[in-house]
Amino acid sequence: MTHQPRILEVRTKILKKNDELARDLRERFQRAGVLVVNLVSSPGTGKTAFLQRTLTELLSACLRPAAIVGDLETDNDARRLATSGAPVRQIMTHGCCHLEAEMIEQHLDDWDLSKLDLLFIENVGNLVCPASWDLGESLRVVLLSVTEGEDKPLKYPGLFNTADLAVITKCDLAEACEFDRAKARDNIHAVRPGLTILETSAKRGDGMDQWYRLLHGELAHRSGGKST
Repeated sequence: MTHQPRILEVRTKILKKNDELARDLRERFQRAGVLVVNLVSSPGTGKTAFLQRTLTELLSACLRPAAIVGDLETDNDARRLATSGAPVRQIMTHGCCHLEAEMIEQHLDDWDLSKLDLLFIENVGNLVCPASWDLGESLRVVLLSVTEGEDKPLKYPGLFNTADLAVITKCDLAEACEFDRAKARDNIHAVRPGLTILETSAKRGDGMDQWYRLLHGELAHRSGGKST
């Protein structure tokens, strides 16, 4: 207990440094005109499948998406996403349970952001730590799989409370998992009242059109209402 104030002081300084760098990154992204989306969830939620389908669709719509992928080890997800044809960069955190703004900055070297429309950040699978770390994103999207149960928002309110959008994934398995969609929605709104919720299946494509329309809308808004 005698060391607690020192630990809190160090943590506060680290987060302050991260927030300052995230602010600089956000300004850099805005100047380049790129929409940055931070995808956060627990492991196994289907982030990679969701993002792979998203990248493929956006490319077919003549947009210019890219992705940065965070994992403790291996580049499996990055190689999987690269099959979409979009540029992808891998961050291996080697034990760190979240991405930090400095990691993002280091992986932007030699990347002309002005040639991108969207940059997706697939965060490390974790429902706790990413809530505290701003990456300079425009949107923070939290994913919840039907295989996880309806109570995750109540168990991990911090991440849901910092999100701009919630996406329920793997809805093709909802019936088999006896997933109560209404209860899940109620739990999300108990933590973050009014948060927009999408129900999707990357495998079948259910609900993905809503997601694409949302992204197009965000792009149009940032370009002053011009069509994307």
